[in-house]
Amino acid sequence: MGLLISLLLNTLALIITAYIVPGIKVDTFTSALLAAIVLGIINTFIKPVLVLLTLPLTIITLGLFIFIVNAIVLRVTTIFVPGFMVDGWVPAILGAIVLSIASTILSTLVKDFSLFNYQINMYRTYDL
Repeated sequence: MGLLISLLLNTLALIITAYIVPGIKVDTFTSALLAAIVLGIINTFIKPVLVLLTLPLTIITLGLFIFIVNAIVLRVTTIFVPGFMVDGWVPAILGAIVLSIASTILSTLVKDFSLFNYQINMYRTYDL
């Protein structure tokens, strides 16, 4: 259940990013969902290698080079997903920033909501 919610949140964050950043286009919800899946796979397997290889640049730029790595990941995702397009490096960098912000906000909202529901259910009393 948590994986499905995470996937839907990442899909929604991708749609929000496409709406905010000019140069990033998502044709349909299905292509956004597929892009979120591919993005998750790339973030799991390829991004750690990229982060390790670019570690000296990341240290020199005080961590800002991670946005370039995220932009590379977005550009690679466009290769595998028809209907998801990033029209250059500037939209990719801006998209990486907006995507990380949107994803963070959405996941925080969902965690806060689930914690709120848990606290309400914990204090409910049931009459037998």
